[in-house]
Amino acid sequence: MAKWIGLLLGAAALAGCGATGNEQVQPETRPKLQAATAVPEPIAEQTAEPCGAVIEWVDFLMINDIKYYQNYDGTKEVPAEQRGDMVGEVSYMLNEHACTNHVTQNGDAAFLPIGTEIYALKGYTPEFRVEAGGKIYEVKDNPMAATMEELFDINGKVQKVSLESGMDGSLIGDFSEAASDAFIHELLPLPYVGFDKVYEQARFETGVFLRVTLQDDTSFRMIYYPKANAFTAGAFGTESLKELIMTQRAQIKAAAGL
Repeated sequence: MAKWIGLLLGAAALAGCGATGNEQVQPETRPKLQAATAVPEPIAEQTAEPCGAVIEWVDFLMINDIKYYQNYDGTKEVPAEQRGDMVGEVSYMLNEHACTNHVTQNGDAAFLPIGTEIYALKGYTPEFRVEAGGKIYEVKDNPMAATMEELFDINGKVQKVSLESGMDGSLIGDFSEAASDAFIHELLPLPYVGFDKVYEQARFETGVFLRVTLQDDTSFRMIYYPKANAFTAGAFGTESLKELIMTQRAQIKAAAGL
């Protein structure tokens, strides 16, 4: 049975999949940051051939050295008119073909058949989001990015920032408009260091679940770890950003009676 896999941030996703060469979910390979950390939903598939292993792959793809995970809970199926230029094509499907020692390469995808075309999305750079098979895939790791702004193409596109439950992902409340603006203003200039460096500091910590909603009503989740002052997306925060997040969290929870 398919099961939810927390972002073994390398996760989370993410999911010991983030910055590693393998994208299979192997829950015992290293400790989770927390069980509820959401990443694109793993789909249980079995590999009887050629290696006889049972593997749960995260729904991912990789092109131009950038790894993307399906954004399954914050987007909808992409209409044809939203497609931009073709930016790649799937050359290998891991499900039912790859084994546990497979090293991810450009053109790999977990569940997309060989020949599936990958498109840019109108309104976003392809380094942030692409479309394939009617689904939106969002950047998980981009070794060329130097800042969070280069990782996430969201400057001027954010509608709001919200606090979610770490138990079930339900909405608790929204940041104020001023706090949402300040959050993005502080977030985007942060140096992008990648998941592994964050994991070293935050591996046993419980995170704060945030959701960033964009102007087109799509969204994505971010996990923030207060003690490490870090985001699983791959950045360490400033003290002012930490204060902003924790102040908004306290106010929102108090208003919700939590």
